[in-house]
Amino acid sequence: MKVLVTDRLSDKGLGLLRDAGGFEVVNKVGLAKEALLAEIADAEALVVRSETKVTREVIAAAAKLRVIGRAGVGVDNIDVAAANERGIVVMNTPGGNTVTTGEHAISLMLSLARKIPQGTMTMKRGEWAKKKLTGMEIMGKTLGVIGLGNIGRVVADRARGLKMQVIGFDPFLNREAAEKIGVDFVELDELFRRADIVTVHTPLTDETKGIINRETFAKMKDGVLVINAARGGIVDEAALVEAIQSGKVGGAALDVFVEEPPPKDHPLLALDNVICTPHLGAATEEAAEKVAYQVSEQIRDFLLKGEIRNAVNVPSVSADELPRLRPYLTLAERLGGFLGQTLEDAPREIAVEYLGDARELNTAALTNAVLRGLLAPLLDRVVNDVSAPVVARERGVRVSESKASRDLDFSNLIQVVVTTTKGTARVAGAVLGKGNPRLVRFNDFFLEGVLDGNIVVLQNQDVPGVVGRLGTVLGEKGINIAGLELGRDKKSGRAVSLFHVDAEVPKDVLELIRKQPAIVSATQVKLGH
Repeated sequence: MKVLVTDRLSDKGLGLLRDAGGFEVVNKVGLAKEALLAEIADAEALVVRSETKVTREVIAAAAKLRVIGRAGVGVDNIDVAAANERGIVVMNTPGGNTVTTGEHAISLMLSLARKIPQGTMTMKRGEWAKKKLTGMEIMGKTLGVIGLGNIGRVVADRARGLKMQVIGFDPFLNREAAEKIGVDFVELDELFRRADIVTVHTPLTDETKGIINRETFAKMKDGVLVINAARGGIVDEAALVEAIQSGKVGGAALDVFVEEPPPKDHPLLALDNVICTPHLGAATEEAAEKVAYQVSEQIRDFLLKGEIRNAVNVPSVSADELPRLRPYLTLAERLGGFLGQTLEDAPREIAVEYLGDARELNTAALTNAVLRGLLAPLLDRVVNDVSAPVVARERGVRVSESKASRDLDFSNLIQVVVTTTKGTARVAGAVLGKGNPRLVRFNDFFLEGVLDGNIVVLQNQDVPGVVGRLGTVLGEKGINIAGLELGRDKKSGRAVSLFHVDAEVPKDVLELIRKQPAIVSATQVKLGH
C-alpha cells in the first residue's frame, strides 16, 4: 500500500512504516500542484504537516485514498468536509507538541525578561551595552496564563518551578480544577490587572481573536510583558505596537503573527523591546520524531487492522457498525455544535439522553460526538472523539449519559441538556426518513430545524413583524435567506426562528439585528463546514 509523505518528517518516525511490511513509503517533499495531483492518484494514505494544502481538488484526484495523517495538531490545511464526502479518515497527533511548545513559551519569557536577544545583537555589533540591558527577575512575579489546556498547564507547571505566582483564566476550567494544578483561578479582568507577565495559550476562535487589545492593555500594569506562542491574531498587533511605544507594555515576545511570515516592514519587528521567532513552538527534534512516529503508528494500524485513533472526523467504531451509526453521529455532533454556539456561559454539566431506537446504538461514540461538537467552536477545531472527554474532564465538566424508554413522538431521539452558572439549555434532535438529522427542540421551543450551514438563531417576543424586519435587514445587506423554520411557546409569548443564510453574517449586521424591536437574542451558528 502506497503511503505518500509530502512534508518534511523525521525519518526515524517514518521507519515504523517501512519496517511494518506491506507499505511503499514514498517521501516527496515540496511537490508542485500538478506533481502532487499525479503522485496522489494511487496513494492509500497521505501524511502531511502544515505545508501541504490538501484541498478538495487534491482529494478528488486521490482515487484510492483512505486516510490522511496530520503529523501535528491543526488540520487547517486539510479540507475535512471534502474528506468526509469521500469517506476518508483524517487523523492528527494531539499531544505530540505539547511540552515543546510550552517550553518555548517559557524560553521566550526568560529571554524577554533578561533581554538576552538584545544582548546578543549588541555584542555581535562590538558593543558592551550592559547598562542599557538591565532585565527583570522573574522569581516572585505574577504570571497570568490565558488558556489552561495542555500547553497552558505545561507553562504553569514550569513557571511554578521558577518560583513565580501563577494565576490563570480558562472559560472551561472551574476553580477546583485549577487549584489541582497549582493555579490561582481568576476572572480575565483580574488577570489583566494583577499579572506582571501575560501569556496566551488558546486556539484562535471568534471569541479569542483580539482578546488582548487596546481596552485590555489599559487594564494591565505599566511595563507588563506580553507573550504569544499560540496563534497570530489573539493579540491585536496594531494595539500592541501602540502599547509598547507608549510604555504601557514593557516588551513582547512573539512566536506567531497574523501573517506568516510577517512583512519585512512590520512595525513590531522595528521595536527594540520586541523579540520574535519564526513559529518555532513545535520545532524540536524530539517533537518532530514523536509526531512522525505517532502518525506512522496510526496509519499502520488503520490500514492493517482498521483501527481508528485520533480521528477528527470519524469515531472509534468498527467498519461494520459505521454505516448505520453515521447519520446519528452527524446529528449528535451538530446538536452539540448548535448548543455550544448558543450558550451564554461555560458548561458545568452535560447530560446526554438517548430514547427510542437511539438507545440501541453505540452511545459512547455518540456522546463523544456531542462533546466534540459542543467544545470545538469554543476551544479548537482539533477537538476529536479521543480528546473531547479528556478536555471536558480536565475542565471540571461533568458528563453523564442515560437511556430511557418513555413514549415518543419520534422513533429515535437524542437530547442534550447543559447546565451553566446561568441556568440550563436544552436541545433535542432526531434522524428522520433516510438519515436526515433534524433539530426538534431548542429550550422550550418545538420545531423541525435543518442542522446545516450558516444559521441565524433568533429569539423574540411573539409579535407581528419580527420576521419581516429581519428579512429586510438581511436583504439590505445583500445576505440571501435560503430557508426558515419557526417555533413558539404560547405560554411565554416568545418565538424562535432559524434563518438559514447563504453566507456568514458579519458582526455589525448581527448587532443591527439585535437592536431591532422585540428581539431577545440573535446568535450565529455555523454547522457542517
